[in-house]
Amino acid sequence: MRDYGWAAGTFLGSLPRDVAASLVERSVRLSFPAGRVILREGALDSHVFLLLSGFVKVTTAVEGVETLLGIRLPGEVVGEIGALTGEPRNATVSASGPLVAGRLQRGDFEAFLRQRPDASALIAAAVARQLRWANRRRTDFAAFPAPIRLARVLSEMAEVCGRRRSDGSVELLVPLSQTDLAAMVAIAQATVEKAAHELRDQGLITTGYRRIVITDPSALRKLADP
Repeated sequence: MRDYGWAAGTFLGSLPRDVAASLVERSVRLSFPAGRVILREGALDSHVFLLLSGFVKVTTAVEGVETLLGIRLPGEVVGEIGALTGEPRNATVSASGPLVAGRLQRGDFEAFLRQRPDASALIAAAVARQLRWANRRRTDFAAFPAPIRLARVLSEMAEVCGRRRSDGSVELLVPLSQTDLAAMVAIAQATVEKAAHELRDQGLITTGYRRIVITDPSALRKLADP
């Protein structure tokens, strides 16, 4: 199996290498271009995807408005809740850039989890992290103004999908538009643009086309935790 170099905290990266390899070999490897939807909210299909390389965005529609629930990185699983419960998909998953993923049928995934209790625990932990992210966002909406909400999200993303550079700054590896950021913190695009402008003026971030660099990670974390 190709060495994808999954992060240690991800599902595949937390498994013994031979175990992760055996699971990937059971899947059908597929490639997707940026923007392609791989799981759609409300659908009744029951497979899961193993993210081998590339990132995905997880979104849901709330009263017709797209809300970004999170970013999933290489080594993680998406679609596991629908596969295990048999219920319709509760979110849409789309490629944030070129994506390679392994499609695994529900029966094969369930059989693997029965054989590997440690893998079942990892799935439970992943679901718990997703719930914590959602709960934090709901708390943020009520408690903090837009610049702090944006700072909190960017700080968390830096830990999940950031690459530290030689000057100490952190570049987010997932391309994000102003629309994506507005969806993530549940504010109007004009408001998120103003919040990003404030963070730039404070020297905390720089932005380009779908590109964000956190220039002072420690100061951003301090702002994010008032």
